Amino acid sequence: MFTSREGQSVPQTTFHTRQGDRWVDITTDELFANKTVILFSLPGAFTPTCSSSHLPRYNELAPVFKQHGVDSILCVSVNDTFVMNAWKSEQSAENITFIPDGNGEFTKGMDMLVEKADLGFGPRSWRYSMLVRNGVVEKMFIEPNKPGDPFEVSDADTMLKYLAPDCKLQESISLFTKPGCPFCSKAKQMLQDRGLQYEEIILGTDATTVSLRAVSGRSTVPQVYIGGRHIGGSDDLESYLAA
Repeated sequence: MFTSREGQSVPQTTFHTRQGDRWVDITTDELFANKTVILFSLPGAFTPTCSSSHLPRYNELAPVFKQHGVDSILCVSVNDTFVMNAWKSEQSAENITFIPDGNGEFTKGMDMLVEKADLGFGPRSWRYSMLVRNGVVEKMFIEPNKPGDPFEVSDADTMLKYLAPDCKLQESISLFTKPGCPFCSKAKQMLQDRGLQYEEIILGTDATTVSLRAVSGRSTVPQVYIGGRHIGGSDDLESYLAA
């Protein structure tokens, strides 16, 4: 069984990071002192659940966490800094600070180090998340001790429900666009004017016209989706927002 460290200070550790062409050491004091921090830890960079669900949702909800007093969100994994930097670049997770616990010192201090030799991973972190205020763990969500890699309680939505139980989340918004499209610019501006967060899918970079026709049945841009519903183009979005 894994033991919660609620009410205890985080372990004192120095993380060795690579920033550009320089080695930069970062201490736990620098990360946690006089701050409210969310930390989530996972078995490995580039692994399926970590890349498709755990990390992206924390990155998506980062502005909401900030509104509720969170200063930073840290992603910790027992990987070296080069792997973590490459993963950060691939994920485009600009709202997350990636922390390489290459030697597993922090993870061991949290009593979360597990052996995954059966997968060829060696020592790795068990999946968990925690809210830390001024270096002291206020709340931990530790995944149940089951075979495999359970992902039930350390997710971003569970953390947000603890931190701000009455928070009403904005529905997810995505829009297909292409560079130089004035109607796309109009649609994005309407969303920005209302303070709405959105994901932009750029044709030719993130998707093709085949993708657009497959999901919307149309080949013109923009095409806007809100909460899983197809809204349509910029005029349709304007009518939707007005209503």
